[in-house]
Amino acid sequence: MSTSLQGREIIIEFHPIGTFVKVVAMDVATLTEISIQGPKNSPKQTLQTNAMKRLEYVLKKKNII
Repeated sequence: MSTSLQGREIIIEFHPIGTFVKVVAMDVATLTEISIQGPKNSPKQTLQTNAMKRLEYVLKKKNII
């Protein structure tokens, strides 16, 4: 987990859709939610890392972190 997200409660969900997986990540404190998608055969850790980076980007853009 990124240092700027350290200590934050993040919920991550994986939803397989055909040949893709939709990954949803939500910051519990602010209810900020993002989603990404990737190939179904991608490692789960890679998809999770990409979702966390996207969430971090959005939270920084909104000046939350």
